[in-house]
Amino acid sequence: MNINSPRRGRPRDPDRMKRLLTAATKQFLEYGFERASMDTIAKASDVSKMTIYNYFPSKEALFEAVVGEITDGALESIPPEDLDPLSPEIALSTIGKVFLKLKRSDNVVGSFRLMYAAAGQHPEACKVFYRQGPEKITQQVADYLRMASSEGSLIISSPEVAADQFLSLFLGGADIRVMLGMHKPTEAEDNQLLNRNVTMFLGAYKKN
Repeated sequence: MNINSPRRGRPRDPDRMKRLLTAATKQFLEYGFERASMDTIAKASDVSKMTIYNYFPSKEALFEAVVGEITDGALESIPPEDLDPLSPEIALSTIGKVFLKLKRSDNVVGSFRLMYAAAGQHPEACKVFYRQGPEKITQQVADYLRMASSEGSLIISSPEVAADQFLSLFLGGADIRVMLGMHKPTEAEDNQLLNRNVTMFLGAYKKN
């Protein structure tokens, strides 16, 4: 569900929506999807339950908006000049840096832990999370790779597969340790990981 999509009724107030999504994010991350309370979200955001359900007809719809709020704008925030299809090394380095920052954020780590814990009981919520999070970001990377391939700077027959491969390079041991609450890599360690991953990816797909 796109939180910006138009619906019938009164237009959404931006400040009210921000309070609502902030309160919902806190509730979902602290209590999980099942135990998250719509009453508590309404009270904390000072938005009535009737208004919340007018915006989002179900808890799943509200959760989808929360996930979208966390992930939306991550890659869109990259300046266009840093995504030049003729300069894939710069573009992929920028994309990788933004992805690592997103993946290391407390909200994203908490969301993944929440979904892993809820997978057996709430498959629909997990589908929502995947659609608004990993799937959306992978498609955004695929869109760039498609442009680079069209310009001839990369040779890629399946941008979606290549995008998944690129992002998966960042989900190794360091990411597992973060998910387990052990420790986050230092900036220097993440930069080293980023450089190695970009070099490896370009070795497979860059035009000689």
